[in-house]
Amino acid sequence: MNQSKLRKQIIETVITFNTSGLSTGTSGNLSVRTSRGFLITPTGIPYLQLREADIVEMDMQGNVIQGNMKPSSEWHFHRDIYLAREKINAIVHVHSDYATAIACTGQDIPAFHYMVAKAGGDSIRCAKYATFGSEALSQNSVTALQGRNACLLANHGMIVLGESIDSAYRLAEEVENLAKQYWISKQLGGVVLLDDEEMNTNLEKFKTYGKQ
Repeated sequence: MNQSKLRKQIIETVITFNTSGLSTGTSGNLSVRTSRGFLITPTGIPYLQLREADIVEMDMQGNVIQGNMKPSSEWHFHRDIYLAREKINAIVHVHSDYATAIACTGQDIPAFHYMVAKAGGDSIRCAKYATFGSEALSQNSVTALQGRNACLLANHGMIVLGESIDSAYRLAEEVENLAKQYWISKQLGGVVLLDDEEMNTNLEKFKTYGKQ
């Protein structure tokens, strides 16, 4: 896909952050890998005001190589995740209500539902807290995402990875839905968790799930 189409898709997707409830205002960000580095949303610009030229391209050394806007303050973890995960082509970061609420307790989302396996493991880990935009947050995120395609960020939000913008966005929706279901389940009493054997079965099944 050429850069113009990627920039349009980025803008269309982040606008949907607001309309779907995954984020409010200018919170959250999105990036996609390019041959030179990655494209990322700029900081502080309302999504409905974004133009293609506002999307910033950065290299893997953290330099802006195209664009006049400042990149998202979270560009560090986008860069470091791409460096650590060569098969990942898109990253979504949002402050959705239920995922963020659970992240503010510092808890993982455990194996309460088989769909947790869709994020790549038997839990959705919560990364240790660090100040937003910091290298410490970046390293905590990379650690929490080992063997996973989603994690929570303590007192912050969530990060989701995908092979494309569409797949990352769909997984972000799924993680928020799981967070909501987990929160509701906890209000009803003791949550029944699936055991390791069952989650391993589900992880194997998800290797071909939804593929024609």
